Amino acid sequence: MTHILVTGSQGFIAQVLIRRLLKDGLGGQPATRLTAVDIAFEGVAGEDTRVHRVAGSIHDQAVQSEALEEAPDVIFHLSSVPGGAAERDPDLGRRVNLDATLALLENCRWLARPPRFIYASSVAVYGDQLPEFMDEDTAPAPALTYGAHKLACEILVADASRRGWVDGCSLRLPGVVARPGNGEGLMSSFMSQIFWRLASGEAIEVPVSASATCWWISVEACVDNLLHVAAMSSSKWTAQRCYQMPVLHSSIERVVESIADTLDRPVAGLVRYAPDALIERLFGSMPPLSTPFAETIGLCHDGSLSRLVRRAIAQE
Repeated sequence: MTHILVTGSQGFIAQVLIRRLLKDGLGGQPATRLTAVDIAFEGVAGEDTRVHRVAGSIHDQAVQSEALEEAPDVIFHLSSVPGGAAERDPDLGRRVNLDATLALLENCRWLARPPRFIYASSVAVYGDQLPEFMDEDTAPAPALTYGAHKLACEILVADASRRGWVDGCSLRLPGVVARPGNGEGLMSSFMSQIFWRLASGEAIEVPVSASATCWWISVEACVDNLLHVAAMSSSKWTAQRCYQMPVLHSSIERVVESIADTLDRPVAGLVRYAPDALIERLFGSMPPLSTPFAETIGLCHDGSLSRLVRRAIAQE
């Protein structure tokens, strides 16, 4: 039997993850129970009887107690208030992004056995003063409260693992595309919007320059990595229990060209560039990134821009 808990289950990445778990299981074992935690549940797993829904904020102790009532074997902790929203409401950001994570880890200490705990961290931990080239030894220096909380939670996951409360690992997620909707609260929403708008023939104004460089991964590749880490032996992990997901490094202009090639029609004329200094600094000035340690344990990106675009547009 495999009982899996997914927090933030209404989210873009979580819904793809849940579909994969219900279809394929984890590590060769079927998911016999899946507990989904979020404020709302529209579109999550349909009527699958294996899914137990817990409605409410992950910060609420009663919600956590119900979610852990039947001890999970694996926890995917994806709940978060995104960066832009957390900057506007730092108290909400702290409650959900930091306090709730600490409470969840502490509540796991009372379970009969430590669950595998996969934490969705973020490249926001690196901040906005990046070197010309980065690797996995580049020191974090968060420039947003969101990034500071993510970094703190990476340390908390490693410490809770040291204490034997969980068997945890944090993965730093880059820009995951192509997220549907308007990306409310996400300062990086333009990275997904550019796929949907151009695919539908709509004009788009992006808050970065054509030469702005970003880190990219499709939701399918992101979920591949989450599932891979959740199923592998933790004996292969470093003491920090934290890995940067491999990324594709590309300019916006090159992504637009790849979208045009995939759609087989010109789309560059639909894009207007209106750089915002803060957004360009945070999301459009990403240097090349080397991730050999992550790749050694089997993590990977999409392999090519063309595959990224196909996956992003068609959800391949």
